[in-house]
Amino acid sequence: MKPRSARYAPPSSATARSLSCPPEIADLRVLVVDDEDDTREMLHSLLQGCRVDVRLAASAAEALAAVRTEPPDLLLSDIGMPGEDGLSLIAQVRALPPESGGRIPAVALTAYARMEDRARALHAGFDNHVAKPVEPIELLAVISSFARRRR
Repeated sequence: MKPRSARYAPPSSATARSLSCPPEIADLRVLVVDDEDDTREMLHSLLQGCRVDVRLAASAAEALAAVRTEPPDLLLSDIGMPGEDGLSLIAQVRALPPESGGRIPAVALTAYARMEDRARALHAGFDNHVAKPVEPIELLAVISSFARRRR
C-alpha cells in the first residue's frame, strides 16, 4: 500500500534565494521518475534552476526506455508507483550492461521512510534513499555527492 502522497509546491522565492546550487551539479544529466505530476514538476523546477539537464518519466516503463536510449548520469526514482514500482525499475536497470546504464547511480525518493524501507531500497540496488517530502537542500547535497564521484 502506498503511503499517502506528499504534495509539493515549487520552492518559495525566499527558499529559492537561500538555496545555493552546488557548482558540480551543473550540466549533470538526471532522470526523474515519479507518477505524480506535482512531484515531477517541483523536482524539474528545482534541478533546472541549478542548471541540471533534467528528463522526466511518469512510469517505470518510460524510465527504462529513457535509460536504454540515453543513460543519464543519475536516476531519481519514486518507489511507490502503480504497476511497476521503483524497486522493479532498479532491478531492470541493474540487469543492463554497464555501457547501457546498468551502473547508473540511483536515488530512491519515497514516502516510505522507515529504516527497513531504506534498507529494502538499498538492497534492491539504489545507492541512496531520500524521504518525501523532499527537502531541496538535502536532495542537492545528495546529488552533489554523486557528481563529485563522477568527475
